[in-house]
Amino acid sequence: MRKVCTKILNIAGNVVTVRADGVAYDELAKISTSRGISLAQVIRLDGELVYLQVFAGARGISTGDEVQFLGHSMQVGFSQNILGRIFNGSGNPRDKGPSITESMIEIAGPSANPAKRVIPKRMVRTNIPMIDIFNSLVESQKLPIFSVSGEPYNELLARIALQAEVDIIILGGIGLKYDQYMYFRDTLEEGGALSRTIFFIHTAADPTVEGLMVPDLALAVAEKFALENKKVLVLLSDMTNFADALKEIAITMEQVPSNRGYPGDLYSQLAARYEKAVDFEGAGSITILAVTTMPGDDVTHPVPDNTGYITEGQFYLRNARIEPFGSLSRLKQQVNKDTRKDHRSIMDVMIQLYAQYGETEEKRSMGFRMSEWDKKLLKYGSLFEDEMMNLKVNISLEKALDNGWKILADCFKPEETNLRTELIEEFWPQQ
Repeated sequence: MRKVCTKILNIAGNVVTVRADGVAYDELAKISTSRGISLAQVIRLDGELVYLQVFAGARGISTGDEVQFLGHSMQVGFSQNILGRIFNGSGNPRDKGPSITESMIEIAGPSANPAKRVIPKRMVRTNIPMIDIFNSLVESQKLPIFSVSGEPYNELLARIALQAEVDIIILGGIGLKYDQYMYFRDTLEEGGALSRTIFFIHTAADPTVEGLMVPDLALAVAEKFALENKKVLVLLSDMTNFADALKEIAITMEQVPSNRGYPGDLYSQLAARYEKAVDFEGAGSITILAVTTMPGDDVTHPVPDNTGYITEGQFYLRNARIEPFGSLSRLKQQVNKDTRKDHRSIMDVMIQLYAQYGETEEKRSMGFRMSEWDKKLLKYGSLFEDEMMNLKVNISLEKALDNGWKILADCFKPEETNLRTELIEEFWPQQ
């Protein structure tokens, strides 16, 4: 029998408090008001006191309203008909299509058993040279994109969604502006990827708690597809908005704040989502790319700082480019040894030379005289930025490697690159 409470003890912001027993954390409840039914979720248990976060806000709720517990946590419908659909942070259709009510699955379940995980070993090609060559994305990897507001991180996510070699794309938007949401939808529709994409979109105008649901909704559906032998790419933007929503609720609950007001369990909350990345033995996989904006470009901010301990590297997006030195894919060695035999050598040499170019650029800015070697480095740096770092470049890994050889040949003699003789003999462009 579903538990029913007829008296609300307290209303603080969008959190209501009732007295009940036999209630579970994350359980859903319906609040019957004069305006209709409001959905809420248990966010704290303190003895007999139960704290509920109201999805649509507590406006219109009075202490005499009835609260009915549903006996289960948040669920989302799953079927093949979910592809191409757009939902909000409560799992309800945003695209005016029918609700998905068959095969309801609970969200926010535990991560996959480590014994059932496969060691990541397959590359996810994106046709972006700064990813494919220098920081390869690996199937079942979890990677954040560290950035500041104003950088084209959503444009980068949309490009990866269009070009990545995956079966299913699930986009979770948290605190998006309306035009950002429309950009994702229009870009994927024009690129022909909408039919294999599922959207869970929370805009800045939607209730805060719905933003907390988005990653869990996206990952629950992703897990179901992965178990059906699908390669799933989950794109989340922006996890800093997710953390800010956690902070807002923690403040409402009068929890003792941690660093910069964030709740003390921020690490656990982030890890519970990122650890859903998995390659199932005998089935499909879940790969996670998540934007994390850094307030004030501060990587020591609690959100990027905690994220860095959980994930397997990061992409740094600065000046509309993926930076070669701050970015790191810790799993790239798992795959770039099997792509093409010159992959690792090109990656190492080009990065070393670009580092030297940076030093030369500093010397030039201070008025030092440029040697012949410095002039070669300046030419190389310009070509590297235009043909490798430019995010508009859309070429295969093999073509990008060939371009790397061409850039080196345009700027240096073979013996100046420190590349192995056998590689130079096979790949150095013939004049």
